[in-house]
Amino acid sequence: MDEQPEPVQEPAPQTGGGLDRRAELSEFLRTRRARLKPEDVGLPDFGRRRVPGLRREELAQLAGVSVAYYTRLEQGNGRNVSAEVLDAIARALRLTGAEHAHLMHLAKPKQHKKKQTARAQQVRPALRHLLDSIDAVPAYVVGRRSDILAWNRMAAALFGDWAELPAPERNWARLVFLRPAYRELFVEWDQKASDIVGFLRMDAGCHPDDPKLSALVGELSVKSEEFRRLWAAHDVKEKSYGVKRMRHPLVGDLTLSFETFRLVDESEQSLITYHAEPGSPSAEALRLLASWGADATRAGTGTAAQ
Repeated sequence: MDEQPEPVQEPAPQTGGGLDRRAELSEFLRTRRARLKPEDVGLPDFGRRRVPGLRREELAQLAGVSVAYYTRLEQGNGRNVSAEVLDAIARALRLTGAEHAHLMHLAKPKQHKKKQTARAQQVRPALRHLLDSIDAVPAYVVGRRSDILAWNRMAAALFGDWAELPAPERNWARLVFLRPAYRELFVEWDQKASDIVGFLRMDAGCHPDDPKLSALVGELSVKSEEFRRLWAAHDVKEKSYGVKRMRHPLVGDLTLSFETFRLVDESEQSLITYHAEPGSPSAEALRLLASWGADATRAGTGTAAQ
């Protein structure tokens, strides 16, 4: 397993406004190592440490590679690393499934055509018709960079009428971090913010050369201290289902379950739906939103979208 990557070189200057993949790999490994304590992995702890977390030699020992090899990898040079070695390092770092996938994307990136990365995201007409046919459940389609691509009437009633926003502003990261009303809408705003950043980190691992993603990260880093802090943590996550608590200006508190349905046509789009437990106050609140129609949408626009 102790194969040798190429000698470390200085990272090449970035072109096209993308993210530095080697820097991303380096920081991701360093932050994952820093969060582990010796006792977490069954190692003795000998005295005080200058920095938190495992030492490189300890991590290399756990992964079964040389210290020099792991050091070069943590410096961002993963070009010749094998999947077997990455699996061993992922196990040593106690990575989650999403983190393991992120490590693979960073160390062994797939080649994406520039046209594919730059082309506009399109929602199939049949999928739009499906959204329109869902009357009682808020639903929307999200794509790359957390862009909101399509939605139904109930989603507009719950989240605000995104049609009133310019297309570049129909983005969950911009909404959550830059529009104060979304702090009021999501009761656990911190969790929602963390989820969004984790999603963007996964996207960055898959598409580090995406200039639009790099521009989005740069904008949010300048405008939001919370985003800077979360982005620097290098946490990644994928949430396919869960529960969100919201506080809507018309119907008050809601507890809604969400489900994520990933489309299988390689469009990197997902259909997200929200629903309430039958017979619950939240179900009644959704029914009221549906009955108010355009009035509820305008109320949402006046809060979450402003």
